[in-house]
Amino acid sequence: MAPKVTEVDRARAALAKKLDLSQRGDADLLDRFDRWGGDLIEGLQATYELTDVIGPLIDIMVDQHGKRSETLRQRDRERVLNPDWFQRPDTIGYVCYTDLFDKDLKGLANRVDYLKRLKVSYLHLLPILEPRPGESDGGYAVMNYRALRKDLGTMADLAAVAEQLHTSGISLTLDLVLNHVAMEHEWAEKAKQGDQKYRDYFYAYPDREIPDQFEQSLPEVFPDFAPGNFTWNPEMEAWVWTTFNSYQWDVNWANPAVFCEFADIIANLANHGVDCIRLDAIAFIWKRMGTICQGEPEVHAITQALRAFSKILTPSMIYKAEAIVGPAQVGAYLGEGKHAGKVSDMAYHNSLMVQIWSAIAAKDAKLLELVMARFGAMPASTAWGVYLRCHDDIGWAIDDSDAHRVGINGHDHRMFLADYYTGKFYGSEARGVDFQIEKHSGERRTSGTAAALTGIQGALERKDKAAVDLAIRRYICAYAMVFGFGGIPLLYMGDEIALFNDDDFVKDKTKRDDNRWIHRPAMPWQVAEDAAQGKKPGSPATRVRKAMENLIQARLNLPSLHAAVATKVRAGQGHGVAIFERIHPSGNVIQLYNLAETRRWVSRDEILALPDWVTDQLTGQSFALGDGLELEPYQVLWLS
Repeated sequence: MAPKVTEVDRARAALAKKLDLSQRGDADLLDRFDRWGGDLIEGLQATYELTDVIGPLIDIMVDQHGKRSETLRQRDRERVLNPDWFQRPDTIGYVCYTDLFDKDLKGLANRVDYLKRLKVSYLHLLPILEPRPGESDGGYAVMNYRALRKDLGTMADLAAVAEQLHTSGISLTLDLVLNHVAMEHEWAEKAKQGDQKYRDYFYAYPDREIPDQFEQSLPEVFPDFAPGNFTWNPEMEAWVWTTFNSYQWDVNWANPAVFCEFADIIANLANHGVDCIRLDAIAFIWKRMGTICQGEPEVHAITQALRAFSKILTPSMIYKAEAIVGPAQVGAYLGEGKHAGKVSDMAYHNSLMVQIWSAIAAKDAKLLELVMARFGAMPASTAWGVYLRCHDDIGWAIDDSDAHRVGINGHDHRMFLADYYTGKFYGSEARGVDFQIEKHSGERRTSGTAAALTGIQGALERKDKAAVDLAIRRYICAYAMVFGFGGIPLLYMGDEIALFNDDDFVKDKTKRDDNRWIHRPAMPWQVAEDAAQGKKPGSPATRVRKAMENLIQARLNLPSLHAAVATKVRAGQGHGVAIFERIHPSGNVIQLYNLAETRRWVSRDEILALPDWVTDQLTGQSFALGDGLELEPYQVLWLS
């Protein structure tokens, strides 16, 4: 009996018909379809009528494959053989705005050596695709996915910079906004002109009946300056879905044409040398009445199909999910159940970031331990993106039930954190600012650089040398948890030299209403180069740079920090100590973090995974554990 012809077989045959299999590249493409074609078809069938999408998608695949350079095809071959390239301990991430780093892409190209000296191997350039003019949500309101901001350069410049980065051992990450486009985007303009094809790319309603039904369960992202989720557009004569800002129109992913548009956009970016796509607002792309319209099952089916498309066409590219959700939800973005290992290769560990700040403010690790224990096993092929600060504000995502279980009130703790990191709490040196105050509860998020939040800026303003010393120790302790956790540590631009808040953002009318720009200062290159060269050794910039280099070097020497192995987080038996435990065949590592500004004791029975004689990987010193260890204020030990 002949085997049943499946949809995967039909799609493979259609692809093979359009390829020249005598060519190595074409044969490679078909071989990769044999590996990932099943994932592609499975993801598409879960969301669309396959006949509506597979033909156009194969045409895109063949067209973009023909445009891919031989250099990038060779990169594909190498990474197919080394799929864990981004999980290794030598992957050090750096995140920046191109213009704040050095004016434009050509300026950035002149600074690649700076990144190499810092051992950076993963560079994330925050939004550079062409935004709408004027206010643009920090570049996340894109009006053209096939062009760059004009002041930054051209797509040819992007390809040239990507090639230079690759030669220097650095992979390139860019943002791709999936949930919405700017109202000036070509699709939106055609929709406003009455083109039904493009009206179907959006959610547009003639009256409030359906929007009001959705609003009953929808939260608000920016309640202060963009309340509600729908905006009346007179040109469309309709209420348009606008989750974020009125000028950002949500696109309709239930339309298979939208899927194909974005697949082509992703392929084009990959062909310009992009190694990783940050899937911005991925949680929001599927809408379902009666829900909060975040993290619906179709989100993960679509991500699986997109990832499989890229694995077939451009397998040197990976996906990073921007899913700022709780511990119970975030695992789905790395893959659970039938999607395990088939969706995003990376996801942000937002909970760890929040818990590091919480533990340092509270000088206690019990909540950190509880929350980290709630994370289930992740696919061994994935990695966390681990960070202390980013371009965004900090939302104090402390779950009420978690807080209750460690004996505190969730609302009170969130208020405490907001007060502590804006310097309102007695004794705090922090210099953050409130962002998006919730009118009824008084809860709010926080903006500020890491140096401002840890107290370096405040202590220096007071000219208190002892307080500056303590704040620098606090800063390094926090960042050591990032570098020691596993996954990819993401160093936000300027944190390697402890940049302070920048109040000058209020002088720019496109930025002054969004105080997140306070923690997005431009790079002061004289300070950065002086710190890199060890000049002004007593300055916070040089001291922090030296400490960062030490953390990075220690990480490079520890194969046990490979992202495939999870970190177990424990609270010390006494208050104020966090213990990170990494059990690995190459050797166990126990990391100790004193979260307090006073000495703390760790007993021998808290470090049972190690022998009596240990080495601190941060200092190179070896010693006997004895009955235990006394930790100095904010001291960090990585023991092996």
